[in-house]
Amino acid sequence: MRRRFLAQAGLAAAAIAATRTRPAAAQAPVEIQFWHGLAQPLGGQLEEIVAGFNASQSAVKVVPSFRGSYPETMVAAIAAFRANAAPHVVQMFEVGTGTMMAAGRAVKPVHELLSEAGVSIDFNDYLPAVRGYYQASDGRQMSMPFNSSTATMFYNKDSFKRAGLDPEVAPKTWEELGEALKKLKAAGIANPMTTSWPAWVQVEQVLAIHNMPLASLGNGFDGLGASMQVNNPLMVRHMNNLIAWQRDGLFKYGGRDNAADSLLPAGEVSITMGSSSLRARLLREARFAWGTAMLPYYGDVAGAPRNSIIGGASFWALNRGPQGGRSAAEWKGVAEFYRYLSQPEIDAKWHMDTGYVPVRRASYQVAKSQGFYEKNPGTEVAIEQLLRGGETTPNTRGIRLGGYVEIRNIIQEEMEKSFQGQQNGQQAMEAVTQRANTVLRNFERQNRG
Repeated sequence: MRRRFLAQAGLAAAAIAATRTRPAAAQAPVEIQFWHGLAQPLGGQLEEIVAGFNASQSAVKVVPSFRGSYPETMVAAIAAFRANAAPHVVQMFEVGTGTMMAAGRAVKPVHELLSEAGVSIDFNDYLPAVRGYYQASDGRQMSMPFNSSTATMFYNKDSFKRAGLDPEVAPKTWEELGEALKKLKAAGIANPMTTSWPAWVQVEQVLAIHNMPLASLGNGFDGLGASMQVNNPLMVRHMNNLIAWQRDGLFKYGGRDNAADSLLPAGEVSITMGSSSLRARLLREARFAWGTAMLPYYGDVAGAPRNSIIGGASFWALNRGPQGGRSAAEWKGVAEFYRYLSQPEIDAKWHMDTGYVPVRRASYQVAKSQGFYEKNPGTEVAIEQLLRGGETTPNTRGIRLGGYVEIRNIIQEEMEKSFQGQQNGQQAMEAVTQRANTVLRNFERQNRG
């Protein structure tokens, strides 16, 4: 077990010991403990899927348990492994992938699990941007993709009309967006634009869409020795644009992570960029006509635009702990649960109910055949953006960096200093590179070998 994986538990409480399965003679189902990080209402919808699996057969019973936010669930699972009482399956957010990949014998890779259980899942049918995020560099599947989203742009059509902009045509490039922001400001819109998830949307997505690396070694997919590469002309240019727009009142920094999610629904801004799942909130709260569009790109960058990268989470199978593994029956139960989740009908229903994207092409077709996209304009944008450009490249398949939760906070801290007038884009990207590389080298030392 890697020291990094153990150390992250901190002061987390020891987990409840996993329930032992009863003798086969009692014909009791194999019990699978499943910890997730989705609060209501999404958590309830996830547990409905679990209930559907349990009702579909009698050999396996999956017991779901909400363990708090994604970071809290991660810490709880680590603590449970140390106590030799880890759940069979844990839902882990995408930025925890690098840490999980370095977790050694704590993890049962999906490709190994399915092979041993004799269960087949067609991962070639999964969207490239989804499956690639959770694969090893050789293409082997390490975790089970489930709830995936990506970042999109939402805009107030009423504000666009007021500014003399076409409400049915959103800006496609950053150059066009800059001109639109000026027109919105001139029309009396106090805060034309904001962004949620600043690091994810304004750094990670921008680099992927322009097919440029966030870090060396394929964004970390090819080894622990990766170094940050955000200090490049594109990111410096983009940061300087955001800084200038903030100074001129065209852009409003709304805070870290999803703190800015409320600004567009409340009518405080005219354009926002954030998770595609923000659509559900707009449906509930917006009192104006609004639209959905792909994230913009710089029109003079060769090869752009490419696919965006995903957010969300996947399911990781865990060994019990340092002192013990699982029975073949337990692993078979996990594999059957994964097979159930992979069914296009199950995935399509989750997509249509929640706003997450379908992770399979076949699921996309199920939703399309039911007329979902015709009845719900804009819901197809995120999928089309993930599929844009065909197969992913080493720069667009995702991020595989250890300690990346900490690195995201570093990016946000340096962005905030820039918006406060303390530094320019070049200085911000230099600071991110230096500080993030320290995190990466610490992670590498703790997990090398």
